[in-house]
Amino acid sequence: MKKITVILSIGVLYIMATSCSSFKSLYDKYEPNTQIPADVIGVDGILNGDAPAPLSWREFFTDPLLQRLIDSALVRNTDLNSARIAIEQSETSLQMAKKSILPSLFFSPSGTIANFNSNTSKTYNVPLQASWDMGSLGSYTNKKRAANAVLLQTQTREEAIRANLISTVAQQYCLLQLLDMQLGILTQTDSLWAVSLEAEKVLWENGKIYSTAVNQLESSCLSVKTQIVDVKRNIRGVENAICRILAIPPQHIDRTRWGSFSMPKLVNEGISAQMLMHRPDIRLADYAMEEAFYNMQTARSAFYPGLSLSGTLGWTNSAGGAVINPGKILSSIVASIAQPVFARGQLKGNLEIAKLNQENLRNKYVQTVIDAGNQVNEAIADCQAASEKYGYYHRQVEVLHDAYNGTHELMDNGKANYLEVLTAQETLLSAQINEAANMYDAARAIIALYIALGGATR
Repeated sequence: MKKITVILSIGVLYIMATSCSSFKSLYDKYEPNTQIPADVIGVDGILNGDAPAPLSWREFFTDPLLQRLIDSALVRNTDLNSARIAIEQSETSLQMAKKSILPSLFFSPSGTIANFNSNTSKTYNVPLQASWDMGSLGSYTNKKRAANAVLLQTQTREEAIRANLISTVAQQYCLLQLLDMQLGILTQTDSLWAVSLEAEKVLWENGKIYSTAVNQLESSCLSVKTQIVDVKRNIRGVENAICRILAIPPQHIDRTRWGSFSMPKLVNEGISAQMLMHRPDIRLADYAMEEAFYNMQTARSAFYPGLSLSGTLGWTNSAGGAVINPGKILSSIVASIAQPVFARGQLKGNLEIAKLNQENLRNKYVQTVIDAGNQVNEAIADCQAASEKYGYYHRQVEVLHDAYNGTHELMDNGKANYLEVLTAQETLLSAQINEAANMYDAARAIIALYIALGGATR
């Protein structure tokens, strides 16, 4: 009874210590960063939207076949599945941190047979041992909260991998569409130039032009044919790259034909700076500061006393070296409070390191927000530029196509030479390729905007 009274007294002293106002700061919670400076993405009016709305990657990538590919990648991609395993590992670590406050129980029976001078003695112990290390003030709570911050970081990293996976699939898919468009342009050019070459040969046979004209045009036709071979090879390479992402054998990838592109509504409607809170890197930086905060709290708690309890309850026939039969109940209980007095400067050093780490992570958070705003501004500018140039390129192709037809008719009537026709042909081909490349630039700008705004993964 006296033992229990002593233990209760120690426990009461420990609880009173934890309730003192001077120790309450050890249990303070981290206050997350929820506000982004309104001007972080620029001062242009188009960048100042209203409150942020939840986003989905489907709002950026509306092509049904692309959405099907992305859905498949989200299920099959091995890197993403590895990230999910990392989350499960962090969840397990969090559960271990939560249970670290519970007492430990051990059942450790033992027995001995001794023989001396023809005398045999048998002893046994059947104890149940318990120990409960409650740690220093606030250490358990802060370690548990730090483990939860680590879990949040792991989940956010999985979101970042998911967003990058979606953007990679989208970029490869758009590259396939670009190559298909280039292949169509080159194939059509090859057919047109083949007709022109036959017409040139007829004129040469009739003595109306020199063989030089035929040779120049034939050289251009052969150049187009080699480009067709290169584009076909590039198409296969991109399809194989997509198959690797999907973790499937090499095969044809279905895609829609590229005729035009459309910008997400938010490019014209405006973007709120608060949308940057969806970015994984900003949330990662905030969770890292949260973990550092609780690590600092844990370092502070090391300066305060810790409580530990241990005891044994069981049955034995060995008491103080004497063997008694039948056996008697064995019981013991020990309680202690340990208050650090001198630890060779380690406790103070650990606390200072934790504070400096927290300050360093705060600086990194500020820079991450600034970089995020810059990326959004750049992506918006690229979207706007590609959209504006689209009309110019399209009109240029129409004009040059008319110029090519007119020049060819003039040559047939003997009013233009082969160099003018050759120049018109090559200029038209260059303009068509540039128009296709601008559409790809627009697609890349949309993908960059998707990532810059956090890579919405709903």
